[in-house]
Amino acid sequence: MNYCETKSEKRLEYSQLAEEFILGCKTERKVGMEYERIPVNKSSLQVVPYEGAFGICELLREFAKIDNWDYILDGNEIIGLKKLHDTITLEPGCQFELSMEPQNTIAELKENIEKINSALQPVLDKFEITLLNKGVSPKTTYRNIKLIPKKRYHVMANYLWGILSDVMMRETAGIQVGIDYKSEEDAMRKFRLANIMMPFMTAMYANSDIRGGVNTGYKSFRALAWLNTDNERCGFATNFSSNMSFRDYVKLLLDTPMIFINRENAPVEINGRMTFRQFMDKGFEGFIPLMDDWKLHCNLYFPEVRLRNFLEIRNHDCVGDGLEYSVPAMYKGIMYSQSAFEEVEKMLNRYTINEIRELRYTVARKAIHSKIGKTPILGICKELAEIAYYALKLECKNEEAFLNPLIEMLKRGKCPCEG
Repeated sequence: MNYCETKSEKRLEYSQLAEEFILGCKTERKVGMEYERIPVNKSSLQVVPYEGAFGICELLREFAKIDNWDYILDGNEIIGLKKLHDTITLEPGCQFELSMEPQNTIAELKENIEKINSALQPVLDKFEITLLNKGVSPKTTYRNIKLIPKKRYHVMANYLWGILSDVMMRETAGIQVGIDYKSEEDAMRKFRLANIMMPFMTAMYANSDIRGGVNTGYKSFRALAWLNTDNERCGFATNFSSNMSFRDYVKLLLDTPMIFINRENAPVEINGRMTFRQFMDKGFEGFIPLMDDWKLHCNLYFPEVRLRNFLEIRNHDCVGDGLEYSVPAMYKGIMYSQSAFEEVEKMLNRYTINEIRELRYTVARKAIHSKIGKTPILGICKELAEIAYYALKLECKNEEAFLNPLIEMLKRGKCPCEG
């Protein structure tokens, strides 16, 4: 008798695989945000390690005492903090990630982030640490960045293939946005458009040109790192069909190789030896598939846009100085306004899917100075920002103001790494 049977846990059925996506349908129109930054020593700008008297673990421990946060643990190791619905977690190379409870307004997101930043600042000052708003570590490369003691990250690091997978895990930081959907049709229509928008958005927020102390020749080295990480689970999770369904997304996940499952709080490594479909049909070394295995597998799938019980839009370099709030503002303006959505859909549908795919590679190097076909994308980026701006303006909540830093930057023909 295997472990799963002794615990009386039910075997996962194919009929359950789309359950989280179906339950995600809601009438709310909230916006979520995950905000990653790179902790560096103020004087040297080298990435701060997890260990040590002035390391990230001790910083988290002290901040938890001061501001009454609870530990998030992996075994006995502190890997993050939580308070109510907000979390501070560590990415593999000690990157700080603020994950904010979805809010109705961008102003509420900003208020929560600034409240946490304000409480955190005295501890950062004591530890002589600053949190960089950059898409890649400007000085320390992955060879000098140890993985934090989170078991999942060590298994992932051993498995993920691609010449820049270690860069992606240990050096990079980004901003992710969560958008609600009201139905399967609404989810997949938003999913398709968000994927088509992604190269343009990557270009607008390109902010990772300096790495290892030198100019890389890429405006977004972070985007390049993702282009060179495990293309079986990264990239576009869509064939861009207007008829794509939850079932189609489930099929993509089913045919993706598995990395590991968890049993008794320890990883059981699979390392690509089977897809989730094969696991469903045959099990693995006596283990039967459980719902938690499926949820883990979904979370180990890293496309540009990921379907959860909301839409997670992923590939933007970390930015700051107020520009960070323009990222959720862009999506709120376009995704929650029918007229803006249709305008953007019509504007971008003129380009072929092959052109969109090719642009994903071009913008890593040239950002807003790229072309799609023979058309410079700067004008398209300006138009996207203007559409979002006027959609928000019509709501009369003054949220269009969050787009002003982006619009001014685009008027100057710049992306963030260019100042």
